[in-house]
Amino acid sequence: MTPILMVLICLGTLPKPTLWAEPGSVITQGSPVTLRCQGSLQVQEYHLYREKNPASWVRRIQRELVKKGYFPIASITSEHAGRYRCQYYSRNHSSELSEPLELVVTGAYSKPTLSALPSPVVASGGNVSLQCDSQVAFGGFILCKEGEDEHPQRLNSHFHARGWSWAVFSVVPVSPSRRWSYRCYGYDSRSPYVWSLPSDLLELLHQAQQHQAEFPMGPVTSAHAGTYRCYSSLSSNPYLLSHPSDPLELVVSAETLSPSQNQTDSKTGQHPQDYTVENLICMGVAGLVLVVLGILLFEAQHSQRSPQDAAGR
Repeated sequence: MTPILMVLICLGTLPKPTLWAEPGSVITQGSPVTLRCQGSLQVQEYHLYREKNPASWVRRIQRELVKKGYFPIASITSEHAGRYRCQYYSRNHSSELSEPLELVVTGAYSKPTLSALPSPVVASGGNVSLQCDSQVAFGGFILCKEGEDEHPQRLNSHFHARGWSWAVFSVVPVSPSRRWSYRCYGYDSRSPYVWSLPSDLLELLHQAQQHQAEFPMGPVTSAHAGTYRCYSSLSSNPYLLSHPSDPLELVVSAETLSPSQNQTDSKTGQHPQDYTVENLICMGVAGLVLVVLGILLFEAQHSQRSPQDAAGR
C-alpha cells in the first residue's frame, strides 16, 4: 500500500472510484446496459446514487453483483435515465464520490431533422451551421458527432408560432483529414436525459482549395500533337516535384488551308492543284470525244446506204 493511500485511510477518505457504462452511456429504449463502478483498493461494498431522484431500480439487483460493482439493466426505460455517481467502502472507510455519469435513454419521441446551412459542402478550414428542427415543441436539442458521445453540444430551443422548435449549432473548424458526421436529438426540459429518436445521419463534405495554372499554346499545328503530363511544386522548393498528373492526349485534326497556303504548299513548295478545274476539263474532253464518235458513226451508216440507193435507181 502506498504512503498516500495510508494517509487517506488514516484521514477516513478513500480515492474516488471510476464509473462507466457498457456498451455506452447513450442507449436506445429496450436495450441492455451495465453500469460499472471500480475502486482502487480491496472493496467491501459499492453504492450507486442518482442525483435529484433516488434510483429505486438498484435495490432489485442481486447482492453478489452489487458487491463487485456491477449494476446491470436488462431493458432500459426512461425510469433509468439520469445523472449517476458511485462510491465504495473499504475497512469501514468510504471513498469520495466518482465523477458523474449521464445515462441517456433515446427513442422516447419522433426524430428531428438535421440540415447544414447553407450547404453540407464546406471549404476546408471553414465554418458551417447545423440546424436541428422538429414539429414537436422540444425544450432543447443535442448535437452529437458520430463516434464521440462524451461531449455533445446542447442548446435551448427557439419556437415557431405553430409550435415548431429548432436550434442552430456552429461547427468549427472543418478539416478534410477527419470524418465529420452528425446526428441530433430533441428532449423535454423536464426530462433532460430522455431523448428523441436520432435524426438521420448528416455527413459534411470538404472541398479542398483548388490551385491551377494555364499553359497557352497559341495557334495549334500538328507539331503540338502528343501526350502531356503536368507537375506541381512549392515556391519554397521549386525543384521538388509532385507525382505526375494523369496523361492528356492532344490530337490535332487536319489543317484548313489559308489563302497563303493556296498559293504554295508549306511542305512540298509546289502549287496545289485546282481539282475543280481539272474535273471540268475532263468532262469537256469526254464530251468532245462523244461528239466525234457520233459524227463518225453517222458517216459510216450513210456510206453503207448510198450503194443500195444507187442500185434501186
